[in-house]
Amino acid sequence: MSTLLNTLFLLKQGSYARLDQETVRIEFEGKTDLRVPLIHLGGIAVFGNVLLSPALIHAFADEGRSLALFDRNGRFKARLVGGTTGNVLLRRAQHEALGAKTQLAVARNLIAGKLRNSRQVLLRGARDTADETATGSLKQAAEVIKQRLSNLESAVDLETVRGIEGDAARNYYEAFPNLLRSAAFTFAGRNRRPPRDPVNALLSFLYGLLRNDCASALEGVGLDPQVGFLHALRPGRPALALDLMEEFRSVIADRLALTLVNRGQLSEKDFNCQPGSAGLNDDGRRKVIVAYQKRRQEELNHPLLERKVLVGLLPHTQARILARFLRGDLEHYVPFLWR
Repeated sequence: MSTLLNTLFLLKQGSYARLDQETVRIEFEGKTDLRVPLIHLGGIAVFGNVLLSPALIHAFADEGRSLALFDRNGRFKARLVGGTTGNVLLRRAQHEALGAKTQLAVARNLIAGKLRNSRQVLLRGARDTADETATGSLKQAAEVIKQRLSNLESAVDLETVRGIEGDAARNYYEAFPNLLRSAAFTFAGRNRRPPRDPVNALLSFLYGLLRNDCASALEGVGLDPQVGFLHALRPGRPALALDLMEEFRSVIADRLALTLVNRGQLSEKDFNCQPGSAGLNDDGRRKVIVAYQKRRQEELNHPLLERKVLVGLLPHTQARILARFLRGDLEHYVPFLWR
C-alpha cells in the first residue's frame, strides 16, 4: 500500500479494503495492514486481485471520489464515475490548454525533464566506465544537451521545443554506444518501424511497455491520453501518453535496456534477426517483461514529493501532478527529475 497525492494505491494481492465508519481499513489475511481517514483520500487506485467492499464503493461514488481499476501489471481496466465527478472539468481544462500558453509551458517542461534525465544517464555512464574515450564522448554529449536545455528556456513556440528535443535526442543516441559494455551488441543510431538491430528492437519494446503504463496512468486520473501538448494530435494516437513518457524514457527504459545487455541477461539467441529488421523472440520478450516488472517494484526518490516512490507508480504520480496543474492547483507542471 502507498498513499501519494491523496490517492491510496493498493498493490498487495489478496488485500481487502472496506469502509469502517469514516475510515478506509485495509486488511490482509484477516489482519489490519493500514487505516486511512476517508477525509484524507481523493481516490483509490486498485491493482490486480484486491477486493473492495460494496459500502466503500458506494461511498466513493456518492462523494465523487475517484476509484480506478488496473490489472496487476498496471494496465488500465475501468474507472468508477458517480453522479458527480470532476473529470468533465478536468478534461475541459485539458482541451482548453491546447493552442494556449499553457500548451507551450507543459511541452517545454516535459522536454526539460527529458533532457535533464537523459543528461544524467550519460553522466552516470561516464562515471561508471574506465574507457577514457567513452568517458570523453559521454561528457561531451552531456554538455551539448546542457546547452540544448538552456536554449529551451527561450523557446517561444512548439516547433522550437520540438526542434530542440530532436537535436538533443540525436546527440543522446550518438553517445549511446558508449554506454554498451557487451561486444555482442552494437548500436549505430536510433531506428524503428521496423527496428533494424537487437538494441533498437529492445528499446522499441520497452518504450511500448512504458507508453502503455503512461496511458493507463492518464486514464486512471481522468485525463484523455489522446489529447497531448507536445506530440501532434492524430486519430488513434495516444499523444498525451507519448508526452508523459518522454521524461521516463532514459531513466526507466534505456537504463533497463543497458542493464539487460551489459549484464548478459539477454543474448543474440533472444532475438529474431532478418535483413533490415530485428525483434525479440518469445523467450526474449518473456525475459524483458520479467525484468521490467521487477524494475517497476524498485524505488526512486521523487524530488517534488520528497519521498521514495515505486518506479511503477511514477507515471501515476506525474499524471496526477499534471491534473493538478490543469485544474489550477499548481503554478507549473513539474516533471520527474532523476538524481
